[in-house]
Amino acid sequence: MEKVNVKEILDWRYSTKEFNPEKKISEEDVAQVKNLLRMSPSSTNIQPWHFIVAGTEEGKERVAKGTQGFFQFNEAKVKDASHVVVFCSRIAAEDDYMQHLLEQEDKDGRYPNEDIKQQVYGARNIFANIHRLDLKDQQHWMDKQVYLNVGNFLLGVAALGLDAIPMEGLDFKAIDEEFGLREKGFTSVVAVSVGYRKDSDFNTPDKTPKSRLPESEVITVV
Repeated sequence: MEKVNVKEILDWRYSTKEFNPEKKISEEDVAQVKNLLRMSPSSTNIQPWHFIVAGTEEGKERVAKGTQGFFQFNEAKVKDASHVVVFCSRIAAEDDYMQHLLEQEDKDGRYPNEDIKQQVYGARNIFANIHRLDLKDQQHWMDKQVYLNVGNFLLGVAALGLDAIPMEGLDFKAIDEEFGLREKGFTSVVAVSVGYRKDSDFNTPDKTPKSRLPESEVITVV
């Protein structure tokens, strides 16, 4: 596998405030975007997510229903981007989903025998039940897996030369209602607009330098 310059990618990417509405992502890159979403790691491989990928004007208009009122400052970021991805989290991980996940893994050849398959099933349920019954934060735990996906996604799209911005400033209840998510067992938690920066964007690193706390403050090497 060819080594990539991660620092160069990190220095190039930034939270894009203005997208060029005339530039669209190629179909090849859209396929890569979908692959990034599917292949993200998650705790115990629980994959507690669903994604809405809006690339048509109609689709983006539907997502933009979450940018009304107080959230109007994000409307252009939704409508002008090439695509918008709504990241959704499962509301619950019941046994039917756990069985479905296990059978998909088996179909994909992950288990050399039935004993190992059942060991994985048991271990995954132990962790899920710790959060469901002991810590009582299963929804939060699954949300954290979705955010793990977001971090992976932001680096991945930057490696493809695509600009992006993650957005929590949306009316997610309105988005849930627009797409009937809660009835399907999901709720939206964050959205990421993807496309190409506009030359006039004030937030590009050459105009507004990035700022991070120093390494000595945030990293302890032992």
